[in-house]
Amino acid sequence: MAAELRLAKERTYTNSTIFRRFNPDSTHYYPSMRSITLGLIREGKTPPDKRVPLTPKKCAEAEARFPGLKIIVQESAVRCFADQEYRDLGIAVQPTVAECDLLLGVKEVPPAQLIPNKTYLFFSHTVKKQPANRELLRQVLQKNITLIDYELLTTGEGGERIVAFGRWAGIVGAYNALLTYGRKHALYDLKPAHQCVDMEDMQEEFFKVKRMPPIKMVVTGSGRVAQGAVEVLDRMGIRRVSVYDYLYHDFGVPVYTQLRSSDYNRRRDGRVWDTPDFHRNPHEYESTFQNFLPVTDLLIACAYWHPAAPRLFEEADTQRPDFRINTIADVTCDVNGSIPTTKRASSIPEPAFDYNCQTGELEPPYSRPSNITIMAVDNLPCELPRNASRDFGRQLIDNVLPHIMLEAGPDDVIERATIARNGALTARYQYLADYVA
Repeated sequence: MAAELRLAKERTYTNSTIFRRFNPDSTHYYPSMRSITLGLIREGKTPPDKRVPLTPKKCAEAEARFPGLKIIVQESAVRCFADQEYRDLGIAVQPTVAECDLLLGVKEVPPAQLIPNKTYLFFSHTVKKQPANRELLRQVLQKNITLIDYELLTTGEGGERIVAFGRWAGIVGAYNALLTYGRKHALYDLKPAHQCVDMEDMQEEFFKVKRMPPIKMVVTGSGRVAQGAVEVLDRMGIRRVSVYDYLYHDFGVPVYTQLRSSDYNRRRDGRVWDTPDFHRNPHEYESTFQNFLPVTDLLIACAYWHPAAPRLFEEADTQRPDFRINTIADVTCDVNGSIPTTKRASSIPEPAFDYNCQTGELEPPYSRPSNITIMAVDNLPCELPRNASRDFGRQLIDNVLPHIMLEAGPDDVIERATIARNGALTARYQYLADYVA
């Protein structure tokens, strides 16, 4: 039965537009196709991550689209797609994937679980010298491992990322923002996203926010994360207004505005705004977000933040009599970063905490009305793991696997994302030498 299903899949994808895009003569296999066995590893981080790089259907599609590809799935009791769902589509599932050429995961692999002399692809969170993952990179080097990082897969030098979970961070982040605001003010009670089967189930809760008073909300950022947040606010029927109208007009319904960097930052020397320069020299700029403090009830922070860039506000600002923000969804979750009241990350089971503006201390959520209630979950896409995994798998098949599978010599996309090769830092990432010394 499995063999018949696999043959049917090959016929379907061989005759599809998707397949012919990479092989115009769809009656033949690629003449320069690599033969690679790809292993989907069991997530080992605690708490366990339920997401997977490739869903069962995406595995079937990938094997049919790239004839040199074989996928083996490591058994997992926590993955959002059960082992049997892979087996039902003819995908091999077994206890170990040690024989595979390329091992794919999502989150950081615990150092003790790294298999020597292998090639891995996952989010390592090491390129910014994150202290928590120093030992991970050390073990990668000691175990003669080649490490490729999803975060570094881009369209070009300094280009756009080609795979990310950002949209789903924004979707769940905005939903959690409204959930937190509703609980703080006892207006409504949304079902937590992680208790929803999927996005469609979550959308059944949207009607509850119609009980919301005419508050004002700000979304910072213009990338995938912010666009995911905006998607939810629009589906909830919340009215979008211009930055000018947001600042200078009141409304009889809930409204939101979306801010680009130029809307809440300016050059210190008064020169005209320059977006590329802001990204190159963020230390030359200062925040003008104080303009939004007196008119904003709910802040949804989705903008990428560089440590050299200005914060949106300072802790002292929270004691200003005109500081109006009472709820913050820090979707980016940079601890002690752009939102100074985010002093720690929160968790999916306990997503919120309070910041006492008078003492600067953290307190249990919803402790007192004068506190700022903060949602700072640092793994938001995990709350809708099936949707997030489907979206990520689509990106992998379209944007990454062609670079891996096609036999065309060194590939710049993969090369730029390779932190270590055979146990040694590549030239691009030599700056990490002192980090792992």
